[in-house]
Amino acid sequence: MVASERGTAPADGAGRADGAGRADGAGRADEGAGAPAAPDCPGPGGLPCTGRGRPGVPLRTTLALGVVAIVVGSTALVLGSSSRDPYLAAGDPATGAYLAPPAEGDRAAAAVLAGPYVERPGPLVPARSNRAKVATSSVSRPLMAAPADPAPAVGALFSPDEDGSPVHHCTASVVHAPAGDLVVTAAHCVHDDGFRTRLVFAPGLHDGVAPYGLWVPSRIDVDPRWISSRDPDHDVAFLRVRRAGRGGGRIEDVTGAERLRFDAAPGRPAQLTGYPEDRDRPVSCRHTADLQSATQLRFACPGFPNGTSGGPMLTDLDPATGTGSLIGVIGGLDEGGDDLVSYSSRFGAEVAALYRRAITEPATKAARPASGTEALGVTPRAAPRS
Repeated sequence: MVASERGTAPADGAGRADGAGRADGAGRADEGAGAPAAPDCPGPGGLPCTGRGRPGVPLRTTLALGVVAIVVGSTALVLGSSSRDPYLAAGDPATGAYLAPPAEGDRAAAAVLAGPYVERPGPLVPARSNRAKVATSSVSRPLMAAPADPAPAVGALFSPDEDGSPVHHCTASVVHAPAGDLVVTAAHCVHDDGFRTRLVFAPGLHDGVAPYGLWVPSRIDVDPRWISSRDPDHDVAFLRVRRAGRGGGRIEDVTGAERLRFDAAPGRPAQLTGYPEDRDRPVSCRHTADLQSATQLRFACPGFPNGTSGGPMLTDLDPATGTGSLIGVIGGLDEGGDDLVSYSSRFGAEVAALYRRAITEPATKAARPASGTEALGVTPRAAPRS
C-alpha cells in the first residue's frame, strides 16, 4: 500500500498487473462471497480510472500538471516538506541486509515519545495455551474491517519524520524465533529506495499508549529481489529488534509471538489485522485467504486503508493468547491491494529461506563502509509508503 494511493497498478478483467507491469492469468471473479465488486471505469463524472475502480485525472490535466512540475520542481527540492523522511541507508543490496546503528534507533524512539505517545506497562500476556488451537472459521458480518482490541504481538511501525513528528505508516507483528527478537512486516515498509534507518515498533499500541515498550531494529532482512526490482512476490521483511534505550530483554517474552506457517493451503479461514495510519487502534476482519496466483494470497474484505501494510494474516488462533499461525502479511501485489481486497506474498520456500537467514546471521556486526552519499547512510526521498 502506498501512503498516497493504495493499489494504483493498472489491472484488467482477465488478470492483474503489478508495479512492474507483469500480468498473470488469475481472474478476480471469485473475490469472495459478500465482498463488494470494484466499480467499473470510468469513475464519477466520466473520469478515467487509475487503479482498481478509482477516479483518475484526464490526460490533458496530467500534461498541464507536468509543465507546472517542471517549473516548480527545483524549488520543491530545495524547500522540501515536513512529511519528508530523508533517513535511508544502502545496507548490502547483494544480500538484502542492513545492520542498524543503535544511536539512530534510540533517536527515533525518543522522537515517538516526544510526540503524543507514552510507555505505560500493559497487562501480562497469558502463557501459550495447551488447548487445541481453534480454526478462524467465522466470517465477519458485515464483511468489512472493523475496530478491534489490540493484540500484544501486533503493533504499529513508526518512521518519525525529519522534524521529529511520529508517524506510524505500517503494521508489524512478533513471530517466534530462537532468540525471541524477531518481527515481520512488508518489505515496502522498511525498504523504499533504501533501508529506513528510523523505525520504531510499538506492539499492542492503543490510545497513545505503548503498553509493551518501544522496540527498534538491530538488523533488517529482505530478499535482494525486492531491492533490485520491487518484486511483489518478495514483499516480506524480518526485523531483529531490541528495546529502545536499554539493554536486555526479548520482545517475545513480553508480547508472545505468532508462529510462522509456510506453504499453507489456500482457502483457509483467516483473520487479517492492521493499524490505519490515522488511528492508534487496529482494525480486523475474518474471511478466507484465497489463492490469487501461485505466489500471491488474496483476502477479500474491504476497509484496510493506508498504514495496514505489513499486518498479519493469521489462522488457527490460540484462544488464550490471541496469537496464531501467520501465513502472510499485507503486501505483495499492488503493495497490499486497494480498499476492497488485500494481498500477501505467499509464504513458501523462499520466505522460509529469508526467515532462516534472519535468525542465523549476526545482528550487531558493523556495516560495511560505502562511498559517496552512501557513506553518510542517508539519501532524501518522499514520505513513507504504507
